[in-house]
Amino acid sequence: MQKIKIGVVGSAGYTAGELLRILLNHPNVEIVFVHSSSNAGNHVSEVHSGLIGETDLFFTSELALHAIDALFLCSAHGDSKKFIEANEIPQKVKIIDLSTDYRAKDKNHDFVYGLPELYKEAIKQAQHVANPGCFATGIEIALLPLASKALLKDEVHIHAITGSTGAGVKPSPTLHFSWRESNISMYNAFTHRHLQEIRQSINELQPDFNQPLNLIPLRGDFTRGIYVTAYTKCDLSLEEAYALYRSYYKGAAFTFVTDINPDLKQVVNTNKVILYLEKHGDKLLIVSIIDNLLKGASGQAVQNMNLMFGLDEKTGLILKAIGF
Repeated sequence: MQKIKIGVVGSAGYTAGELLRILLNHPNVEIVFVHSSSNAGNHVSEVHSGLIGETDLFFTSELALHAIDALFLCSAHGDSKKFIEANEIPQKVKIIDLSTDYRAKDKNHDFVYGLPELYKEAIKQAQHVANPGCFATGIEIALLPLASKALLKDEVHIHAITGSTGAGVKPSPTLHFSWRESNISMYNAFTHRHLQEIRQSINELQPDFNQPLNLIPLRGDFTRGIYVTAYTKCDLSLEEAYALYRSYYKGAAFTFVTDINPDLKQVVNTNKVILYLEKHGDKLLIVSIIDNLLKGASGQAVQNMNLMFGLDEKTGLILKAIGF
């Protein structure tokens, strides 16, 4: 088939770097432009040094919007909406937004929430997709099978620890090596911005769920990955719970249910989600692990692009976990 012509906006951050790495090796893609006003004229590999030897692309301040089929927005939260309002984007151009701007359902926009484990068929027909947040992806995938059978009947307790890349590329006190190394801290307890989209997705399957989602996010002393543990009261036996999760994710391209207690390195550098279950008394414990930059951002964005253009959703995303 003819290659999909791509433009990328907001191209200097971690998610853009990972997105470019995937797209450069995608067999059905041609990158037309990589937009960054602050880096215009610089070689892409000067900013994303992992791409040295892989591309001759330069950052540009020009927008060749009429020359592309799809546009990825890797802008800061709030900037995607401003960009769309300020530019005349041809109707034929499909948009995949990696910011928070269009994740909430709203009659004023037509963005489909880009979680293939929930909205695959809608994504296939979508012109515009809002890529989910990283914490939201890991937590939603942990809870959706229960919601699908209206089995979320009590509050849910969630601990989720993320690597430093989850905070973005711009320097901050909690990103300095001397602070982050051999350290751990909590932030935004019970108030994390992804809670809205998590509840929105759960209510899609279980509209009457209104119990608290008690999320405690943690900063880890590693660079990438999210390790989620969630537990709630559940009447299912462990065997019944595994049967439910395996049935729900039977057709999922990247979500895998295992009875072997997983570790984070099994998903880092991949687009996978690995789920593991335990039963303790009347509580079901769910472990959900992802790479925050891939399944939690750029990998899932490419998975959505594949679906939108009728490709196998795994195309360009068969990646090796770092493992060791």
